[in-house]
Amino acid sequence: MTGPPPARPGAASDGRDDADVITRSLDEPELFAGLYDRHAPDIHRYAARRLGEGAADDITAETFLIAFRTRGRYDTAHRLARPWLYGIAANLIGKQRRTEVRALKALARTGHDPVAASWSDRSDDRLAVQAPLAGALASLSPGDRHVLLLVAWADLGYQEVADALRIPLGTVRSRLNRARRKVREALSTDPAFTSTPDASPAPPSGPSSQSRS
Repeated sequence: MTGPPPARPGAASDGRDDADVITRSLDEPELFAGLYDRHAPDIHRYAARRLGEGAADDITAETFLIAFRTRGRYDTAHRLARPWLYGIAANLIGKQRRTEVRALKALARTGHDPVAASWSDRSDDRLAVQAPLAGALASLSPGDRHVLLLVAWADLGYQEVADALRIPLGTVRSRLNRARRKVREALSTDPAFTSTPDASPAPPSGPSSQSRS
């Protein structure tokens, strides 16, 4: 498995943001490759952590195929395409939720699973093949698990998660709170999963709301 290529030098500093690339690609389809170069490594990494390296290539390729085919409907008010792409990937991963849950349950039961091996390959591995946490993740509903892992692994802000999953910001907060309560019962040492979100009022939509509350 070779995975996606690293981003081309200068791909993110060519003066075009994601919305510009998508718009121009409607007339010049080859320009869409710049979006792939910019974001495919992150999408691949996220898919690998959810489903293992074996599935990550297919998830990444299909994510960008769908994005290319539907780019004419992209809302260019969103200058960054990360939430859109992660939303597509999350939907594809959701179709394999039985595989993910089965792997998590196997890890919780035996302490070993092929999917877990892809997690422990990473130097910043947050799961560290910990069976209790795997069991907690397996017990979450698909919606709660998507929200938690988009925040913890994809490093999306709350509004970005709302945009990715096309759900209200308040739903993101409630799902994240519920997921963190369950995970906290299993493991209380990883702030990426268990830190309590800011209880301040939801920020207004717009550029300032992209940062995590």
